[in-house]
Amino acid sequence: MENLDLTVLRALAGWRAAGQDAVLATVVHTWGSSPRPVGCIMALRGDGMVVGSVSGGCIEYDLIDRYTKPGVPDALPRSGPPRLVKYGITADEAHRFGLPCGGTLQILVEFNPEAEAIRQLLARLDAGQLMHRRVRLADGAVTLEPAEHPADLIVGAQEVVNTFGPGYRMLIIGAGQMSEYLATMALFCGFAVTVCDPREEFSGSWSVDGARLVTTMPDDTVAEMQPDGRTCVIALTHDPKLDDLALLQALDTPAFYIGAIGSRRNSALRHQRMIEHLEQTEESLKDLRGPVGIYIGSKTPPEIAVSVMAEILAVKNGVPLPRDMDVAHVKDMQEITPNDAANVCFVIHDDA
Repeated sequence: MENLDLTVLRALAGWRAAGQDAVLATVVHTWGSSPRPVGCIMALRGDGMVVGSVSGGCIEYDLIDRYTKPGVPDALPRSGPPRLVKYGITADEAHRFGLPCGGTLQILVEFNPEAEAIRQLLARLDAGQLMHRRVRLADGAVTLEPAEHPADLIVGAQEVVNTFGPGYRMLIIGAGQMSEYLATMALFCGFAVTVCDPREEFSGSWSVDGARLVTTMPDDTVAEMQPDGRTCVIALTHDPKLDDLALLQALDTPAFYIGAIGSRRNSALRHQRMIEHLEQTEESLKDLRGPVGIYIGSKTPPEIAVSVMAEILAVKNGVPLPRDMDVAHVKDMQEITPNDAANVCFVIHDDA
């Protein structure tokens, strides 16, 4: 399951290449509460088929009616320059369209975008490029240009500029059970997932469709992937031989999230090990997260995966998490004893 923007653009490109009428709707302004953020897109085909969304559903139904039924009030044309359409101007209209707390949003509707321009944008995104898409409001002409950094949507008097990036990527080190849950969640959230594990006993039983499995050494995999600002790296093996060098390799990249699973004690030992043996400092390790996840009292692999995915999404979306959701902080406050050698389970083999 890929990034939703890419899914919308691929559908739109296919419809237009087949000669079908279609519109691209983009949320360009919101006031108050809004179900969908600025910059999100939806494609609407001439027969009412929809991919993507701009609200919780009611606005989609209205746009379908206005675009596919010429006789309805405020019907939209089948062609022409883009239009800015506003919803939720009054309390009654906000309630009618399911906008919470009197929210209002404005949508840019582009009629019959050129198939070739969409194809070119998709080709750039598939190649890993970040792109500005400029739409001239007077006639709908589109200009594409590379972008240096992710940017918020810009609405000017003459044009609207939306920035599209390649899909978010996740590298999971380790192909164990929790990796399966985390990979599945990441795929549903639109991440392209790569799982790296050179251990045949783990990689041989990997079974998550849609996640790429590689068996190279993790630090080589990080180097090959070249993580960017839309990449996260999570180490789940508990094995320093696999985790440590890969994490250090990732810390030299712009990856937006780098972390490793483990107890508070294991996380402290990892820092100590890297400082003593790998020439690191507390400053160089400041972006290394661990224990990863938010505190939800999780015990089982799927619950731990939920907590890790929640933290990754919060970081991705720029949401600062309060300290009372930090795993180490909460456990320290609750005086929960850290795992150490005295508490670790082990097996005694009796061959007698």
